[in-house]
Amino acid sequence: MYEKTKLPNGLTIVTQEIAGVESATVIVLVGAGSRYENKNNNGMAHFLEHIFFKGGEKYTSSEEVAKAIDEVGGEFNAFTGKEYAGYYVKVDATHIQKAYDVLSDMLLKPSFSADDLERERGVILQEYEMYQDMPVYQVGWDFENALFGDQPLGWDQIGRKEFIAKVTKTEMLDFRNQLYTPENCVIAVAGAVKHAEVLENIQKYFDFENIKKNLEWLKFDGKIKHQPIHIHAKKTEQAHLILGMRALDTFDKRKQVQAVLATILGGGMSSRMFLNVREKRGLCYSIHTSADTYFDTGTLSTYAGVPPQRFDEAVTAILEEYRRIAEETVEAKELAKVKEFLKGKLTLSLEDSENVAHSLGSQELLKKEIKTPAEIKAKIDAVTAEEVQTLARELFIPANVCLTVIGPFEGREKDFSKLLKF
Repeated sequence: MYEKTKLPNGLTIVTQEIAGVESATVIVLVGAGSRYENKNNNGMAHFLEHIFFKGGEKYTSSEEVAKAIDEVGGEFNAFTGKEYAGYYVKVDATHIQKAYDVLSDMLLKPSFSADDLERERGVILQEYEMYQDMPVYQVGWDFENALFGDQPLGWDQIGRKEFIAKVTKTEMLDFRNQLYTPENCVIAVAGAVKHAEVLENIQKYFDFENIKKNLEWLKFDGKIKHQPIHIHAKKTEQAHLILGMRALDTFDKRKQVQAVLATILGGGMSSRMFLNVREKRGLCYSIHTSADTYFDTGTLSTYAGVPPQRFDEAVTAILEEYRRIAEETVEAKELAKVKEFLKGKLTLSLEDSENVAHSLGSQELLKKEIKTPAEIKAKIDAVTAEEVQTLARELFIPANVCLTVIGPFEGREKDFSKLLKF
């Protein structure tokens, strides 16, 4: 069972001791994702994530940061999402002091040297170009842009090249000071740990400045219409497509219904998409359906990589599965199987201290409420076939659908629009 403490300065600490493990993960989550950006500074949150790893007051370079973790056999990384950024260190629990020391130094006392800024500018620009050459990633960004339009949820986290090339140290410090504040952070620690010891160490190492959060995320404008078809014309051997729509938000009580719906369609090797689109028709190697939730909206979508010459057939096959689940009630046997799949995946994920810490921290940061695994499983068990069908009927209508593709299809918008009239 987790334990939680909120300090007088607003910083929240969540811990969970995991029996039988000898590792520990310390993760710092900050409400500082790309939704806090505007058109002029898109890419700031991601750039800032990179710069923190260039070192601080004690570990003064990226080499020293890496060496400090490597010398205890640990792992460290960071990420920037739409709604929050995260920084974690996973170590043998006997070295947990090192995790606190490294994370607090780089986040609370970052160096932000001019040389580091220029070097990392080049690194991020190369990262940008790398993703441009990886359609399996780029198609996801194209999909969100087509689905959400010209607003933060529709922009890539990596940002615009123009901004990356010119952002200044002053601008970065200003963004950091507005969001990297104690009340906008959650520190979660899981593994071979005790709450009292964690609490003592957090108070010792994470001595935040006395500043308050001064920037809010930009609300989703649902009046902006989605783009039904987006073609990124490119000569490729495989066409990469995402077919989906806007869906439920983080706070919707039907969140587990949506998870069951997505899993029936494309979760695992016995899902409908896998069996009917890949196995029976041989249309693809990779296909899966997933759901993402944000504060005020979400997505449900299916990704597939298909032969360009069979693209129309693949889109039709995916839409057929959408139509079928909306029209036909899911049988009890299939529903039971999917519920056990979801519960089993949850159990397996929570045997890792990194996953436990991330789950605890993200729930607390985003929802100010933590559901235990038992509570989540109970909600999964409570999902009915009727609820799944009702949600499918709500989502799977032609007016909602967005098709995004990367492949050799320049000028095929009118042809593809005919496919979406299911």
